[in-house]
Amino acid sequence: MDISMIKKSLFLFVLFPTFIFAQYTDVINSNRPGRAASAYAVGKNVVQAEIGMLYEQQDNADLNSDSNIFGADYALRYGLLFEELEVIAEGSFISQNITYPDLGIEGNLTNFSRNRVGLKYLVFDPFKDPEHNKPNLYSWRANNVFQWKNLIPAVSVYGGANFVLGDNPFYPGEPTVSYRGGIQTQSRLSPRFVLISNVAYDRITTDSPEWRYALSLTHAFRDPRWSVFFEGQGISGDRYSDIILRTGVARLINPNFQADFHLGSNFKNDPSRIFVVLGFSYRLDFHKDELIPINEQQSGVNGKIKKNANKKSKRRNKKN
Repeated sequence: MDISMIKKSLFLFVLFPTFIFAQYTDVINSNRPGRAASAYAVGKNVVQAEIGMLYEQQDNADLNSDSNIFGADYALRYGLLFEELEVIAEGSFISQNITYPDLGIEGNLTNFSRNRVGLKYLVFDPFKDPEHNKPNLYSWRANNVFQWKNLIPAVSVYGGANFVLGDNPFYPGEPTVSYRGGIQTQSRLSPRFVLISNVAYDRITTDSPEWRYALSLTHAFRDPRWSVFFEGQGISGDRYSDIILRTGVARLINPNFQADFHLGSNFKNDPSRIFVVLGFSYRLDFHKDELIPINEQQSGVNGKIKKNANKKSKRRNKKN
């Protein structure tokens, strides 16, 4: 299958390679579509499932092979103990039908191409600073355009383990358990643009560890139920290295349900990849806001009350 023209067209759309949302929100906070993960957790006592059905055409010029891949991506997320902590199980289960035309050989490879469990913890959130969130009461434009302070990202750290189950044909000879560590950042560039970056060192303790990078940009439309994203992902390792670009859309159906669609491609021929993914995210929201007694609340957050402030306001009212 000749897919070079499709790849070139896709490349025009993906010049910048993210993702959106904050700590607990009134609407679902999904890592879909794409592979870049938000710096924020889903929120305490929130249970969330994110599923994608995928099809991929993969051709390898070096091996002279053609492949059709069908599979599913999954992620199960839970806000554990407190707002900043999340436990996540995620992976991909695929079935690859592979053909070698010159040899007249066909085969099938079926197993997990990803299967891991980890913890994510938010270590820094710039929006917890009241000064950072203070609006400009005199200018609508100042509140809705890019400001340099918006580049300050929320930062989370991730630690987890990969699992190779049974006789996995995608990872022959690898140990049952290997490890993964990473950093995830998220910047709200403006009310409609969010930038996410991920860096991870993966498959630690195996003979072929990998560095993985992702940079993603999300834009919300005037109808905020719709958003579009552009993402670039890099993989660097002895077993496999690649650059993958993705773009797609997401649609918020209701506060707890989101549907999405995206497509992507790489730009090499050993193997050459192009794929489409249709997915959805759904959450069960058991989150409850914790009430802080007034005697435990921090004072002076909104500034000190000046002496005789009440008397001055009374005088102004009389004049008016």
